[in-house]
Amino acid sequence: MTLAPLLAATPVIQAHAYAALLAAGLSLHQFFARPGTLTHKALGYVWVAAMATAAASSFFIHSIRSVGPFSAIHLLSIFVLVNLTRAVLAARAGQITRHRKTMRGLALFGLLVAGLFTLLPGRIMHAVVFG
Repeated sequence: MTLAPLLAATPVIQAHAYAALLAAGLSLHQFFARPGTLTHKALGYVWVAAMATAAASSFFIHSIRSVGPFSAIHLLSIFVLVNLTRAVLAARAGQITRHRKTMRGLALFGLLVAGLFTLLPGRIMHAVVFG
């Protein structure tokens, strides 16, 4: 494992990766922490900001081009941004079951599935993890 490929990447790719890694780490805490506490809420907003940063920054990354400068992964970014909003609004409205399901879906598809794609050969995170 070496961070050299990530450190040599453009600033937008670095910001994207660091935001996604922060969100991944916070996901573990949020899943096991007691919901509704001040810590859960505060770290939840940090998680939302990290996810929004990762999703928004992806629109400036064009290493895979399917339609013009964009690819299918950009559809996932739109999905993430829309559902982050829905999840926060659900929590504020007291719709905790909807909030929980939406957040779990975001963690699964927005982090886990997308994260697995970053480990494909030729990608920066593949080089970071597998050298």
